[in-house]
Amino acid sequence: MTPYARRGVHGQTVEALARRILGGDIPEGATLDLVALQRELDVSLTALRESLKVLAAKGMVDARQKRGTFVRSRTDWNLLDADVLRWQFEGGSANGTDRALLSNLAEVRAIIEPAAVRLAAQRRTDDDLAAMDAAVDAMGERDADPGHAVEADLAFHRALLAATHNELLERMEMVIESGLAHRDRIVHSSPHSEDPVPAHRAVLDAVRARDPRAAETAMRALLDQAGRDLDRIDSPEETEGSRTK
Repeated sequence: MTPYARRGVHGQTVEALARRILGGDIPEGATLDLVALQRELDVSLTALRESLKVLAAKGMVDARQKRGTFVRSRTDWNLLDADVLRWQFEGGSANGTDRALLSNLAEVRAIIEPAAVRLAAQRRTDDDLAAMDAAVDAMGERDADPGHAVEADLAFHRALLAATHNELLERMEMVIESGLAHRDRIVHSSPHSEDPVPAHRAVLDAVRARDPRAAETAMRALLDQAGRDLDRIDSPEETEGSRTK
């Protein structure tokens, strides 16, 4: 599903409601007071109802006769929806919800990307290699700001999934990208992270060589490095101490 456009009053209303639900300010099972919300958010009732339709499509709210509009159980939410993932990361705390989500993301990536890179090594085209080359080159630009580094990393993993030439795996970009972008913003803004270029270059070289086994090994090493980067950020003092020993 295409990420929801965050433009105008309608978009702002969707985002405000979603963050309240995801943050627990409006708990699961709660019936929404639409008139009160309309006044609080300073929007028309029509705009509010249209915004709730967006959240209903993501499994977050529903409406029933005699009960009205209510928040559905978290088990019904479309947690793989790109917007739902983004809202959770943007609303999380540094050591709370987002850290748990990053842990979940790491597990998902460990399942998907090693298998995907094996397919990429077998099916990649010259255009796929060019896209991955451009991403790694951009990642290595020394004067790049953290935002540029984030986009380069996203571009690499997007190109890698595209190189599988499997439409369903390509769509996993929507799942991985929101969490990866959040993780990258943390990592690339920290002085404690490792240089990402060699690990990504190793993956690319194995894909270029059409070597599925080497590609999988390189991807697992990349994911291990990603985990170490987050661990260093969580315990920078310990990391600095280990470097001086």
